[in-house]
Parts: sequence; structure tokens; C-alpha cells
Amino acid sequence: MTGCSEMTERGDQKKIELRNRIRRVEGQVRGVEKMIFEDRYCIDVLRQLAAVRSALHSLAMIILSDHVQGCVTDAIRGEGKMDAEEAQRELIEVLKTYIK
Repeated sequence: MTGCSEMTERGDQKKIELRNRIRRVEGQVRGVEKMIFEDRYCIDVLRQLAAVRSALHSLAMIILSDHVQGCVTDAIRGEGKMDAEEAQRELIEVLKTYIK
């Protein structure tokens, strides 16, 4: 992953890993829908929703980690398409949005 700006190049293996995680989340969400239409116990539905949230959080942390290890590190070293200050500002803004 190099040269970050508007696009991030990911290797095929990374894309497959991320796609598999997304598909798991999709399956969990479909499961929640089914639980609701089957009138399942509210606590069971809430537990499943917590699992969905956790899975999305894990996916976000993988993407964030890749970004910091690639784009932000390159910017700090002066090797990226953006400078270090810009990379820091961008990271802080996305973290503000994410932790709301």
C-alpha cells in the first residue's frame, strides 16, 4: 500500500480478507432481520446487534491500522503524496467522526 491520497491500493489477499469480513457482517445483519420477523426475544436481538457492531469495529480497525502503517507512516517519512501535517489532520478528523 503506497502513495495514498484518493485511492488506496490493496493486495488481492487483503481485498479477500476484507470482503470475507464484510460478508460475515452482511450475514449477521440478515440474521437480525430474521430474528425480528420471528419475534425473537429482545435481548437476543440486542446481543446479535452488539456482535454486528463489534464485527464492523474490527473491520474499521483493520483499515485504520493499514492506513496508519502505510499512508501516515509514508507521510511522516516524507515518502507519501501528502505531508505529515496533512496526514495527521486527516487522521484526527476521521477518528472524531468514527468515535462519535
